[in-house]
Amino acid sequence: MSGVNNTQQDVDIDLAQLFRAVWRRRLRVIVITLAGACLAFVLAKVVSPEYRSETRILIEQRAPAFATTTTGNDAGSAPLLDELNIASQVQILQSADLIKQVITNLKLPEHPEFAAANKSSALSDIFVMLHLKRSALDKAPEEQMLDAFTSRLQVYQINSSRVIGISFTSRDPDLAASVPNAMAQVYLSMQSGAKLDSNSEATRWLEPEINSLREKVSEAEKKVADYRSANGLLQTSQNSNFATQQLGDISGQLAQVRGDKANAEARAQAVRNALASGRSTDTLADVAGSQAIQRLKATESSLESQISDLSTTLMDGHPRLRSLRAQLVDIRQQINRETQRILASIENEAKVAQLREQQLLAQSNTLKADSARAGEDEVGLNALEREATAERQLLETYLARYREAASRVDKNSSPADARVVSKAVEPVDPYFPKVGPIVMVSALATFILTAIVIMLAELFSGRALRPVGPLSRDEKASPEMPARPQPDIQAAPALAMVKRADVPASMLSVPADETLVQEMAAAIDPALKPKQAAQEVEDEEDFSIQSVADYLIANGSRLAIAISPNGDSGSTATVMLARTIADAGSRIVLVDMTGTGCPSRLMAEHDELSGVTDLLCGEAAFADTIHPDRLSDAHLVPQGMSDLGRAMRGADRLSLILDALGSAYDIVLVECGAADVSGVARLTRSKDTEIILSMPVPDESQFIAAMTEFQKAGYEHIILMSGWREELDPDTRRDAA
Repeated sequence: MSGVNNTQQDVDIDLAQLFRAVWRRRLRVIVITLAGACLAFVLAKVVSPEYRSETRILIEQRAPAFATTTTGNDAGSAPLLDELNIASQVQILQSADLIKQVITNLKLPEHPEFAAANKSSALSDIFVMLHLKRSALDKAPEEQMLDAFTSRLQVYQINSSRVIGISFTSRDPDLAASVPNAMAQVYLSMQSGAKLDSNSEATRWLEPEINSLREKVSEAEKKVADYRSANGLLQTSQNSNFATQQLGDISGQLAQVRGDKANAEARAQAVRNALASGRSTDTLADVAGSQAIQRLKATESSLESQISDLSTTLMDGHPRLRSLRAQLVDIRQQINRETQRILASIENEAKVAQLREQQLLAQSNTLKADSARAGEDEVGLNALEREATAERQLLETYLARYREAASRVDKNSSPADARVVSKAVEPVDPYFPKVGPIVMVSALATFILTAIVIMLAELFSGRALRPVGPLSRDEKASPEMPARPQPDIQAAPALAMVKRADVPASMLSVPADETLVQEMAAAIDPALKPKQAAQEVEDEEDFSIQSVADYLIANGSRLAIAISPNGDSGSTATVMLARTIADAGSRIVLVDMTGTGCPSRLMAEHDELSGVTDLLCGEAAFADTIHPDRLSDAHLVPQGMSDLGRAMRGADRLSLILDALGSAYDIVLVECGAADVSGVARLTRSKDTEIILSMPVPDESQFIAAMTEFQKAGYEHIILMSGWREELDPDTRRDAA
């Protein structure tokens, strides 16, 4: 192959064709739908009705009315109402013991429905014989009742809630309501009974334990008192004894005395420093605070004032001034003596504090020794106290539990942790079958299935496939390229015949003069006037089979449609064209679309080969319709043996077949015989297709008429093929034929 076909077509499902196919068979669809609805109605009426009723139980923690408060231990011991707890309650409701009690209470073995359920049917006997099912006789009657009961029972948790639903299905509406209510009642009784049993067991076990604990607590407390008395461990507070508390007091006093001593020594040192340096002692708190010093200071100040006043009027030797100065000296001496007394007093305070410190240190050492002995003795005391405390706490816990258990030994004091929120009532309408919905759903399902079967048959036959027109090679390469202009009719015979500017002159062989060219151009389009030829054309041009083959190979044509207005003679020339292209080394397949089957007779080994009609009717596979030529390397798709009228119903698929062949061969050549434009248009959706007019003996009128029709339909690539070159060897021509 030279490459992938650029003009392949895609297919799409024709939905309108599918619905038209269903509409054409509407009577059949209606009849089948009504038959399905009637069958569903009969079956719904024949089946025995079944009734279903439901009881709902709410799982919650319940306590008696007088128990308004609970201890922390009670709250911690209460079961958690989580998903696992609810699932556990569902399993309890499905337990065999509960179901057996319900069966006994309602006397279900005597009910005719359960008696009939225990009988085996003919189908069940067959399964037993084939060892596909266990025989009912191998089971105990109690087990058979459980199986029959559980097959009708359904216990489930309502989504996102703590509510459990109990539903039962039965042919008896009264039984359908009685069973869920009975199961709820038995379940609540079992839950309440379990609580009563727990409380009774608790009281019986706690009574002797409490008596034993009381004796142990008394003995432990007596040991603590005796030990404390024997070792002199007098308890003054919760965490200390007498020796420890006294040691703490002494330590506090010692710290205070040491502080007083340091304070007195500091004050005395300050006074000594002031006296030694001759500084004024007025700034010292001890000196300034003395009343004697304050009086002396006041007298000194008065004398100094008098001396200062008299010095301005009297001489220094005046007796009055000398007397005042003598008094001032005496006052200052008194101040010094008073300051010495204050210093001596402070030093005495420091000495007293030092003596007190020594005494407190001696007492502290003695108390330390006593406290150490008391700490050693407290080790044993603490052990006895811990034992007594543990016994006391255990006794108090047992007493609280005993009081609580004793208060709930009554039946009404221990409600179950569940309650019925919705009781089952006797149903009026049957649960199954629902005649109306069953008939409607059956009719709708029958209608849909019938329509689907019809549509599938239409799809498999290919009648519902619609080809999608592809883009030409030029359009794919350049989507925005403007439309190709119509070429002018040239004065040369070659351009007038072929109507395209890119056909080589070697392909033109029909002789014509300038007048004939003008007449042919006027017949094609009267509005166009032929132009003068730019150059002279040879008297004879080449329209031979060899030239057409060379053109198709050189131009890379993928699809060529041959029209033979003269009948089988033109078809024979098309066969020779296919063999010529095959001899040139190109892979080519010829599709026989003629009514006479001339190409098939010339190329096929025999007449009974599957072909195009068999492929369109769906009676042959695609690969089975392609056969080799008996005289060349070309391939052939013959006409086929199926009915032509039935095959033409799927003519829309011919373009798909040609596209499929184009993907496998270099050139696809379709021989259509004496076909018209409408027939050619059904083969391909693209106008960019080579149209070959196979006319071994060219006829001017036929050629112009065919060319005009194809040009009006939009086909521009029109090639005339007139026959072999005259100089070709006759033997070679005979071999090709």
